[in-house]
Amino acid sequence: MIASFLLRRVALSLITLGLLSVIVFMAGRLLPGDVGRAVLGPLADARSVANFNHQIGADRPIPIQYWDWISHFGNGDMGTSFVFRSAVGPFIGDALANSLKLAALAFIIVVPLGVLGGVAAALNVGRLADKTITLLGQTLGVVPEFISSIVLILIFGVWLRWLPMSADWPDGAGPLTQIRYLILPSLPLAISFFGYIARVARTGTVEALDADYTRTAVLKGLPRFTVLRRHVLRNALLPTITVAASLVGYLAGGLVVVESLFHYRGIGSLIYTAAKAKDFPMLEAGVLTVGALFALASLIADMLSALLNPRLQPGART
Repeated sequence: MIASFLLRRVALSLITLGLLSVIVFMAGRLLPGDVGRAVLGPLADARSVANFNHQIGADRPIPIQYWDWISHFGNGDMGTSFVFRSAVGPFIGDALANSLKLAALAFIIVVPLGVLGGVAAALNVGRLADKTITLLGQTLGVVPEFISSIVLILIFGVWLRWLPMSADWPDGAGPLTQIRYLILPSLPLAISFFGYIARVARTGTVEALDADYTRTAVLKGLPRFTVLRRHVLRNALLPTITVAASLVGYLAGGLVVVESLFHYRGIGSLIYTAAKAKDFPMLEAGVLTVGALFALASLIADMLSALLNPRLQPGART
């Protein structure tokens, strides 16, 4: 049962990536302006622009352009950047590695805090603590990242001067120095997802507390901590684990606003720059790479759900 479940998810992910490749390719072609003019500049003559468009194949039929791009991409060739005149792959790799660092730190911050907040709210349903955590999560969840980023920069960067206002650390910086530079840009991401994770953890904990197996454990006289650890949290955190795993793809994709405000050379900032310069190979490779990463994170979340869900175990009855 688990194998068939995961095969369906893999097939769905491949279909989604195929559709995404078509959408991002067509969206790039629909951007206003001429590719050659955008790359060569406004002072280039019309003949040079036409020759450049011919060299990169921009004057060929769109279906042929798409097939040429996706076939090479499938073989690991992301193409050549129009702007940098070099292979796209190294740029994507470096930017993605930077975004993964930022995502990992934000993940480490938000998941424990979100789970702790959700469990604390569930253990105090209807009380002041529950209402405070719920309201705080809902409020933080609707604050745009650019607003929270600016506020955090003013507080920790300008007024208190505790943290660097830029995520661009000096060359040769060690891991601890890099973490110090990434703390401030990771906080807006953590703020955005705190309420979501806390809400999922709270709902799962409340349901586990009202379940028959919890009542049975209490009637057996088991200590409260033992009941929470063995019966409540083990079942309550299942949806939280899968949700947290699915967030990895979104976090690693990078938020353009956060990376731009903090001058961070991540994948989101790279995609934004490529879109402005009409650098189609860079733009398409960046978006499709983020899509593949998000699909992989969703697949891992589905695998965790399948492994932890007893209804999907071999021999389980539905």
